[in-house]
Amino acid sequence: MSPQSTTTTGRIDGSALVSVEEALSEITLFSPGSGRRITPRSRVSSDAVEYDLSGTWRFRFSSRPELAPSGAERVDFDDSGWDQITVPSHWVLQGRDDWGRPAYTNFDYPFPVEPPVVPDENPTGDYRLDFELPDGFGDRVYLRFDGVESLAIVSLNGVEVGVVRGSRLAQELDVTEEAVTGRNVLHVRVHQWSAATYLEDQDQWWLPGIFRPVTVLSRPAAGIEDVWLRADFDPATRQATLRPELRADADAFPITVTLPELRVEATFETPSDVAPIPVGEVAPWSADRPRLYDASVSNAVETRTLRVGFRRIEIVGHEWRVNGRKLRLRGVNRHEYDPDHGRVFDADAVREQLKLMKRSNINAIRTSHYPPHPSFFDMTDELGFWVIDECDLETHGFEAGGWVDNPTDDPRWREALLDRIERTVERDKNHPSIISWSLGNESGTGQNAAAMADWAHRRDPERPVHFEPDFDGRYSDLVSRMYPPIEEMEDMSAGTGQHMFASVGRNAELAKRPMLLCEYEHAMGNGAGALAEYERIFDTLPQWHGGFVWEWRDHGLRTVTADGREYFGYGGDFGEEMHDGSFVCDGLLLSDGTPTPMLAEFAAVTTPIKLVLGEGNVTIENRRHDGNTSDLRFMWRDELEGRQIGQGELRVPAVAPGASVTVGLPGFEPRAGELWRTVEAVTAEPSAWAGPGHVVTAVQQRLAVGESATGQPGSAAPVAEGGMISFGPGLFDARTGDLVEVDGRTFTGPRLELWRAPTENDSLGSFPSYVYVEATSSRGKGGPAPSSAEQWRSAGLDRLHRRVISVEAEPGALVVMHRYAPAATRNAVTVELRWTLREGALRLEATAVPTRDWQGTWPRIGLHFTLEEGVGPVEWFGTGPAENYPDSRAAALVGRFESTVAELNVDYAVPQESGHRADLRELSLPDLGLTLRAEPVAGQLPGFSLREHDAHEVTAATHPYELPAPTATHLYLDAQQHGLGSRSCGPDVRPEYQLRPRAAGWSLEITGR
Repeated sequence: MSPQSTTTTGRIDGSALVSVEEALSEITLFSPGSGRRITPRSRVSSDAVEYDLSGTWRFRFSSRPELAPSGAERVDFDDSGWDQITVPSHWVLQGRDDWGRPAYTNFDYPFPVEPPVVPDENPTGDYRLDFELPDGFGDRVYLRFDGVESLAIVSLNGVEVGVVRGSRLAQELDVTEEAVTGRNVLHVRVHQWSAATYLEDQDQWWLPGIFRPVTVLSRPAAGIEDVWLRADFDPATRQATLRPELRADADAFPITVTLPELRVEATFETPSDVAPIPVGEVAPWSADRPRLYDASVSNAVETRTLRVGFRRIEIVGHEWRVNGRKLRLRGVNRHEYDPDHGRVFDADAVREQLKLMKRSNINAIRTSHYPPHPSFFDMTDELGFWVIDECDLETHGFEAGGWVDNPTDDPRWREALLDRIERTVERDKNHPSIISWSLGNESGTGQNAAAMADWAHRRDPERPVHFEPDFDGRYSDLVSRMYPPIEEMEDMSAGTGQHMFASVGRNAELAKRPMLLCEYEHAMGNGAGALAEYERIFDTLPQWHGGFVWEWRDHGLRTVTADGREYFGYGGDFGEEMHDGSFVCDGLLLSDGTPTPMLAEFAAVTTPIKLVLGEGNVTIENRRHDGNTSDLRFMWRDELEGRQIGQGELRVPAVAPGASVTVGLPGFEPRAGELWRTVEAVTAEPSAWAGPGHVVTAVQQRLAVGESATGQPGSAAPVAEGGMISFGPGLFDARTGDLVEVDGRTFTGPRLELWRAPTENDSLGSFPSYVYVEATSSRGKGGPAPSSAEQWRSAGLDRLHRRVISVEAEPGALVVMHRYAPAATRNAVTVELRWTLREGALRLEATAVPTRDWQGTWPRIGLHFTLEEGVGPVEWFGTGPAENYPDSRAAALVGRFESTVAELNVDYAVPQESGHRADLRELSLPDLGLTLRAEPVAGQLPGFSLREHDAHEVTAATHPYELPAPTATHLYLDAQQHGLGSRSCGPDVRPEYQLRPRAAGWSLEITGR
């Protein structure tokens, strides 16, 4: 480091600063970077001084590179007229439209594909910062960038010191010669588009800027440059070995490695002395029991510290094992995302989300599709997750052109791709939670990808290499698939059929490998369905190790309408020329972090503690990778008609992982009404991620259904007067037969409803359909068909016309006949409504009978009632607490629940069907004094939903703010709903969960005050 400031300007090779032409050519280089780049190394804490340069920088935006300020790298450049910006951040999220706006595409490049060329309109940000360095700051000085999108030209004190590429990859630059005591001026010119953009076509927002920290580091001359402590565990002997790899000059020795808790201390006098260290017996690290040991590596001038977890990763036949046991991945894909700050990392928020994952039985994470902020892995080590660390590589946009010039096979990109996997592995290699390196995502295949795999195998032989596009398994170790149908997974496991993209004849070989789903169950909007079907495959077919749901969280960006109403924007909301709409909102959490019902479904389906209720007993199976059940309590309760009448705790011995035990349950006395028993596994003590009493899993069993009391039928006759008919507490329209009021309260209807506001799985149809080609017979391939919503519109389900056939009063009854039919078709449904009285309550026996001409599926078959707006609290006896649908109801329990109309529904980014709860017995609206009871018809109870908007209003809105001000409350009583499926990006609703046109019935009772 120089003793004082200078005004020298130029490049590190002594040449003059770049011209505009040179700067533009830099943008289109295939190079991984240039200048004083330091060999990639691990992120390990050091007691050497470092300064975080996060904070307020000066900033100048230019719409194209040639408009950027000339000479901005000079120390004496006048930037007093520049704006200010916070680093880290994205300049398009600063609320300044003149700085550009965010843009979303799934896989299409937002510019012409002509690599390495990018558009002339290339937004450019110039950043400047003054910072002080004390005298003797360091023998050497490094400058580290943890994340810049997409290309940064870095100058210090007027000298260009390097060009940084790889937006989500750390890069260090040696600036010893340029750094000075006292004032230093750092200039960074960031271009949004560069040749490197062709390698970063991930399904996410395009968000330029310096979005991770910039750090200046002091390095002692004899410091320890890099540390890798390979911590091996032998599951047979439970003995551990530490294999240190130290990068340091000879004069940095002796170096001492210490693990105080294990009383391990080894000193190496010279580089050639470095050798494995026997540790003895240890508690191994696993996602279930993430045991870590503090370690230090020190010499005379520096101490580096890290946490070590001992574990062994191996592939034995078709099993991927850690510590001798087969892995079971209950995982999610996770992007770096915040609704206000984009990819800027918020440590506290991320930790809370990881705790929520643990509480939801998630044990694995794929870092889609790039390495996250380095602190993320400190948390996954500590809390316990199996992690696939994915390289910052995706070239999906080349697929449309037949993969011509694809970087994974084009020799011009070889150096850049090898550099990316090297920077990924070297930074993160010390983390025990990382169990596999992924070369990237959706990038085709080719010689460069093979070279990346070869490098990773040689550098780290223990961790397997993952790369889903390597369909033939030529250089990756794991057979990985995205969104396959169940039948394809069965065929893959059997080594028969045709793996979707594999070469002919590779099936038998692939069946010998471990298999996983790197993406499945596309959680876009309301869905996905059939998660339990995938879990069955993971349970029964030995090659399968689980998978990663797509994805953890919606990526909507918080924004406001012109009149100040907040919403979460998606593709197209920011004026993009091209975009992929709401496909960026496909998570288990909404953009604001609110869990969707599918998160509860995931927790219920994938639970590591399986409970099976039998006749007077419960079998408890421990499916954890590690750890017995001594940390759990097993509780039971009995509920009669939804009200608790008994409870207790079971005496359960500690169940070892992979083992099960059956214990007896108390007896019961049958009574009138429904009697349900619930058994739960709950946490006994507080942990790093949950308090005591957290429910890990719950199951139910109906013990008995006794005789319920029945009232006497009424003999009163309907009374017609002034165009209305009075019948008990009900008031009816004499012309239509519609119920209008109950005890003076608005209660209008019912009308037949076959339409639901399409979910996004209903609306998208890029994957095959199972409506006209059965899933099993086609081995899951299905057939081409429009989306479900298109089919339903073609059938006219959104435009039913009603014709009144008859309204007739009979002794003790009012009988109404309606016919519903869409225009331009002969299809119809005849509805009979038979109203009677029973002990002062209105009784309704309703039937709906379709003609035989209907084809395809229906979204629902339901009765629609309209109530007054603002009904107040809602109480029900049925399934809950969360919404549930035919192919997504593992989390549903039978009981009594309370909520509000707003809370019953989910505020998805795109308004759509939500809020359905099956098997309704009783619904009460206390503020209105109204109660509705339902009885089974042909053994089936109806489901219900309550909304402030009807299905057609919801259909018309593309954002929540577009919904009109509510004027009523809409009650739907569905004899059946169509399943959810995952056809937004995956298989259609499976046949067993489809609603085919059919007759239906309802048996209801409505009472007032």
